[in-house]
Order: sequence, then C-alpha cells, then structure tokens
Amino acid sequence: MLAGLIGNVIEWFDFAVYGYFATDIGRQFFPRSSATAQQLLAFTVFALGFVARPIGSVALGVIGDRVGRRTLLTLSVALMGAATLAIGLLPTYEQIGMAAPLLLVILRLAQGFSVGAEFTGSMVYTTELSAPATRGLIGSSAAAGSSIGFILGSGSAWLVNALVGPNDVVAWKWRIPFVASVLLCSLGWFLRRGLQETAEGLKAAARRPPLVPSLLADRLPMIRTFGIVAMTNAAYYLTFAYVVERRNRLPGGGSTFLLANTLSLVVVLFAKPLGGWLSDRTGRRRLMIGLTIVTMMLIYPVLQIMMYGTVWQFTFGQMLLAIPLGMALGLHGAMVVEIFPLRTRVTSMSFAYSVTLALAGGSAPLVSAWLIDSLGHELAPAYYIMLLGAIGIALMWPMWETNGRVLDV
Repeated sequence: MLAGLIGNVIEWFDFAVYGYFATDIGRQFFPRSSATAQQLLAFTVFALGFVARPIGSVALGVIGDRVGRRTLLTLSVALMGAATLAIGLLPTYEQIGMAAPLLLVILRLAQGFSVGAEFTGSMVYTTELSAPATRGLIGSSAAAGSSIGFILGSGSAWLVNALVGPNDVVAWKWRIPFVASVLLCSLGWFLRRGLQETAEGLKAAARRPPLVPSLLADRLPMIRTFGIVAMTNAAYYLTFAYVVERRNRLPGGGSTFLLANTLSLVVVLFAKPLGGWLSDRTGRRRLMIGLTIVTMMLIYPVLQIMMYGTVWQFTFGQMLLAIPLGMALGLHGAMVVEIFPLRTRVTSMSFAYSVTLALAGGSAPLVSAWLIDSLGHELAPAYYIMLLGAIGIALMWPMWETNGRVLDV
C-alpha cells in the first residue's frame, strides 16, 4: 500500500502543480496576445500530458507485463521526476523564443508518458497482492496517493500565492514546487527499489503473449473502462482544477479559493478508502452506478454555487461533490483490474484507462473553457458531465459484479 501510495503522491503532485499555475505558465511560455488565448494554450498543454498517457501506457505497460510490475513502478517515478524538474528550470518565451513553448510541450508529454502506466500499474500491483475480500480497500491506496499529491500541489499553490506578490508568482515563484518535487521523487525511487514482484506479475512475465492480438481481445473490458472511469474523472478535473483556476483569477478571487480547494481535497482523500471498503461489501458495479447517478444530479446546482458563490459556498459545493467523486475514484482501482485477464493486464488496462482520461479527464478544463467561451454559458460544462454519466450507466448496466473474480487467469 505504501509503495502504491508514494509513487502516486509524486506523480500527481507534479501533474497538479501545472494545473494550478496554468495561467502563470501561459504568460511565461506563450506569445502575448489575449489573456484568454494564453489560458487556452496553457490548458491545451495540460491536456497534452493526458494525450501522451496512452503511448506511455503501452510502452511502459509492456515492461510491467513482460519484465515485472516492480521495474515499471521504479522507472515511471524516475521519468516523472526528471521531467518536472526540467519544467521548473525551463527558460521563458522572452528568453529563448518559440523554443520555450516547444520544450514545455515535450516535457508535458514526458510527464504524461510516465503517468501512463504508473497509476494503473500501482493499482494492478496493490490489487494483485490483496485478498479478494479487501481488494477495494487496498486498491484504493493508489487513488489515495493521487489525492495526497493533489492536496500537496494545491497547498503549494496556495502557499506560494499567499506568501509572495502576484507579479512574483508570474515571474518565477511558480517554479518552486516543480524544483522541490525532486525530493519526493528521490524518496519514491529508493522506496520502490525494495519492492518484490507479485505472483501474477511473475506468471505474466513467463507467458509473454503477442501484444496486438491481446489488446484486440481485450476490447470489451477497454470499452467498459470508459464507462466506469470517464464521468468521474471529468467531473473531478472540472471541480478541482478548472473551477479553482477560474475563480482564483476572476475579480474577487485570490489564494483563499486555493485554500478552500485544499480542504475539499482532504474530503476526497478520506472518501476514497470509504468507497473501496464499501465496494468490498456491496459490490463495485452496484455502488458505481449509484455514485454516477448522484453526481449527475448534483453537478448543475453545485457548479452554479462554485462559479458564483462566496468562498464558503464554493467550499460547500466542492465538498458536496468530493464525497461521491472520491468514493468512485477509490473503487475504480479494484473494479477495473478485475475486468481484465492476466496475460497483458497492465498494458491493456493502462491503455484503456489512459485513453479514457485523455478523452474525458485531462481535456475537461480545456473543454470547459471552450464550452463557456463558445456558448457564453458558465454552467455549460455540467451538461458535458451528464452526457458522460449517461454513457457510463449504459455501459455498466449489463456488467456482472467483479468482486470475487480470480486474478491469476
């Protein structure tokens, strides 16, 4: 659990920090035109990190299936640490011209490449080592690590904004969390060097089945992964990345919204193991369908509160969504692992999960900004979340419960 958690703390801290400083980064790395154009470009680069995930999921997933889960988890954390440190040291557009945004894109792609199999690889590792009756709870440790990473990222953004002037944040103080993350990466790398391989990992490495036929054979669980994962992740990034960034930059905003976001993410953190634990007892399919319906009912009124309300109303709205979203994210790990066969589990699952997040997760801030700008309606992203929820229910409804499935076949 600790090994699964620490890697995701690092990976998602690095990933989240970019989202919280997206506007400042846009001003530093893109030509000066309109503020909206700079923000859209910055969020486009944020989304590109998710586009690279499917490539990383296949390249690193093959290592996880054919060499071992341990090798995969050690390599991914080293790649993320190197890319994040390089972003923190990268010269700006004024210093090196168009090379600055080009290098930023390359480094974001490297971050996405490493996350492509890190999150899912750690979910496979922890779930395979768990007893069937506790897979949901133990598997939620990877999701809990991502929340801790987001909390540290949000807290770092709040601290930097609170302690220094806004001009200094734009100029260079945003770099501090990127450079400081190398300490976390070093800790994670040394911890993961001591991991032992799972029995299922050794069995998969001995088989070495052909890759493409295996991926094609796993098309049904890949489609079901979209139904399980898409809406929750889109709603999560809308709630805890895009809306926070938007309120922070609007008149009357400020670092208080980042602090409120940090507190709300603590609720997500505790909701994740709750969702995993409850799914062990009620069934993951049944619970996930219920949480999807609850989120669809809440998203429009809660988004309205977050967009237009006071800081306290904003915090209340975030915490309302934090509970169903956190519970869903907590049970995802075991549920998605359980629907894939052993032969190329890490590769197939990582690819499906990464494609889903590229389509519906990391793109959520970009899609939200585009919908609002195009339609002139601040609450338009809520309809996008509802659509993904309806697709998810349609895909999950005919599924069987996955809790008792044997994982070594």
